[in-house]
Formats: sequence, structure tokens, C-alpha cells
Amino acid sequence: MTVRVGQAGLGNWGKNLARNFAELADLTWLCDADPAKRELAARYPQARWTDGFDEMLADPELEAVVIATPVPTHYSLAKQALGAGKHVFVEKPPAMRASEMEELVTLAEEHGLVLMPGHLLLYHPGVATVKELVDSGELGEIRYIYGNRQNLGVIRTNENALWSLGVHDLSVILHLVDEEPETVWAHGTSFLTPGVEDVVFCYLRFSSGKVAHMHLSWLDPHKMRRMTVVGSRKMVVFDDMELERKVTIYDKGEEPPGETYGEWRTRTGDIFSPKISNDEPLRLECTHFLELVRERSDGREAREGLVVVRALEHLQASLVAVPV
Repeated sequence: MTVRVGQAGLGNWGKNLARNFAELADLTWLCDADPAKRELAARYPQARWTDGFDEMLADPELEAVVIATPVPTHYSLAKQALGAGKHVFVEKPPAMRASEMEELVTLAEEHGLVLMPGHLLLYHPGVATVKELVDSGELGEIRYIYGNRQNLGVIRTNENALWSLGVHDLSVILHLVDEEPETVWAHGTSFLTPGVEDVVFCYLRFSSGKVAHMHLSWLDPHKMRRMTVVGSRKMVVFDDMELERKVTIYDKGEEPPGETYGEWRTRTGDIFSPKISNDEPLRLECTHFLELVRERSDGREAREGLVVVRALEHLQASLVAVPV
């Protein structure tokens, strides 16, 4: 069954979504308030153009809506689409408050609709490999996880590094740990735009004892997209900047205290990089959404999105409460 899809938002990322949905589904509508985007829409002559979201939703044959508009509009547009009986794929974060995300999750459940946040990295073959390693127990007991997401630019003025960059790593950390954090705090500083933190450091602690850390910045000499997972038996690094070694497994860990001196020792073994598929994560993500629409979702993606938004909200509250 080919799903009839309409998309709102044709900005930089929206272009990529439109390309994929045009190839995977029946892209029947394109919507953007900027008339200049109509030039892009000309690439998809089968899709009707509108600058009115209501007009698109009024199409009774439209089954699903893709929302790739500015973040502050995500909640209201997703709510409107769900209320119109449309399945929704909404870019991250789908809401700025946990209460808003809870409302969207409830609305989707009540109407039997798919609500899928666009957490792209969860569909990256490299992250999928790391998740398999964690779940299989090959790494042993997970001790801690830390993420580095840094670059020099793009400098934002309407959202800080936590909301712009942190949502990526946070979604992965929560996916790997499969727990909601019980303690979070964040510290950040605004160097360029008052009230907009350019660099943020985050800490999360889980009831199992696992801890996680994120370093987020667009004011840094290094371009890094890296996640490190430290286990009791092995350790693994997912590095999205690497062309070939996306995932590297380190047979390293601690050894029990020796009988002679009673001191902890470390063990260093082989280093191995498994082959990782070159499939485009966005194509896999879009495909997954369409499969959920065809087969109906159990709501897992929406509930996971709620956990991410709730953690973001707590981190933001900590960031504001503790000035640096």
C-alpha cells in the first residue's frame, strides 16, 4: 500500500525529507509559508502546493503529515494534524514541554494514529550495532556513556546548544540505557548571544547506577560526533565523523584485585571495527515511519519521544537555575 503523504516545511532539512518521501511514498502535498520555497516544490510536480496548513489537512485522502517546520511550531502543528486524523512524523523535538508531548501521545493513542519523532540517529546502522552490543551483554555491565557533539558553527540565536545539539545525543543515550534518568543537571554559558548558551555540559544519573555526560558546543575547534560506551568487559565508540570505522570495539576493562598486592588492574585486548551498512539513516527512518502507518504502531516511538522531551525540560530547568 502506497501511503499518501503531505509535508510542511521545506527548509534545509525539509528538502532531504521531501526527497525521501517522494521516492518511498505518494507525496501529494507540499506546504510552506515562504513563497520562495515554491521553486523547490517544482521538483515534485505530482504534489500540490499550498501555503496553508489547514488546506493540506482538509484533503480527505491525505493519510500522513511530515512536519519539518521551526521547532516552536512542532507541537501546535502536530496537534492539529492528529486532530484531523492524520498520522504524524515530526522533527525533533516534537514539543518544548513534557506536558505538550504528553498531550500529543494521548491524542495519537486515542485516535489510533502514529506519532513518530524524528530521532534520526536511532536509525543509523552504527547506533543499531552499538545497541545490539549493549543488549547482548557483550560489553558486560554498562558503567557510563558520554557524547561529544561539537563544531565551530552553525551559530544559532533562537535555540541553545542543548535543544539544537543535545537532542541528538540524548535520544541515543536514553535508547541505549533504556531507563529514564532520575537525576540531571546542566551547566552552560552564553558567549555570543545573551540567553542562548553556546556551550553546555550535561550530567545524567540513572537508578541502575549508570551515568552519562554530554558536551555540546558550536564554539569549538573540533568537529566531533562521537558516543562512547564503557562496559565492565568491553568498550565501544560510535564516531559518525569516521568514513570507515564508524564503530570500534575495544576489548578493555578492569581486572579484579590481585591476591598479592590487592590492587585493581586493567586489561587491554584486541580492537575490532565491524562492517557497518552504508544505508542512509534518513531513508531508514522514513521507511520505518511508513511501515508504522501501514501496520499500525504500538506507540513505542511516541513514548520514547516523551522521555526525551521530559529529560530536555529537566536539563533546561537546571541550566536556567544554576548560572555559571
